[in-house]
Amino acid sequence: MSTMVSNLELIRRVPLFSMLTTGQAESVAQAVIKRRYKRGEAIVEQGKKSNALAIILTGRARVVTADARGREVILATLHPGDYVGEMSLIDNEPHSATVRTEVQTDVLVVGRPEFARCLPENSSMAYAVMKGLVQRLRHADRKIESLALMDVYGRVARALLESAVPDREGNAVIREKVSRQDLAKMVGASREMVSRVMKDLEERGYIETRADGSMWVKDRLSTLG
Repeated sequence: MSTMVSNLELIRRVPLFSMLTTGQAESVAQAVIKRRYKRGEAIVEQGKKSNALAIILTGRARVVTADARGREVILATLHPGDYVGEMSLIDNEPHSATVRTEVQTDVLVVGRPEFARCLPENSSMAYAVMKGLVQRLRHADRKIESLALMDVYGRVARALLESAVPDREGNAVIREKVSRQDLAKMVGASREMVSRVMKDLEERGYIETRADGSMWVKDRLSTLG
């Protein structure tokens, strides 16, 4: 019983749970687990699923994302009261970043079933909006990583790949004319640089402008982005 009371008190101190009903708070408190991480340990790992929400009680952690070559960019620093893993629990996708402790850190771990009980119904508009926001956050994380770690070729390649959709033959195609000015704004480079990159990509066969004005994005462009 003392553990239950202790957990309930901890739950009530976390801003994330401040709006829970008494029943919801008690349900979470019964299932919550306290865990201690040493300095440098990963609370969640990019590309994996943990099926849990972790709320920082003490300590400090960094949110980092890495490219295929292992180069990292720091997205945020987390402090007591902050939480991680909620995006993966909402959309059931792998974590978009790694969260690694900077010092010894104590966390409160809430499993998927208990977290789900605190969410609106799956069919509700609120849940649909939440999933939409999570997808936007994931896209923002990828864009930050791209701007920080990739050269202009890589950023242009990723932007083109993300804009492409499959046609009837299964080819990746961008149907609308690609504005060099808009693309430059998307990737954080000058219009002149983007124009040079696009010309080079076309000459090297990574992309092809078709007769109807659409652009065929070849599969091998993914090796650049």
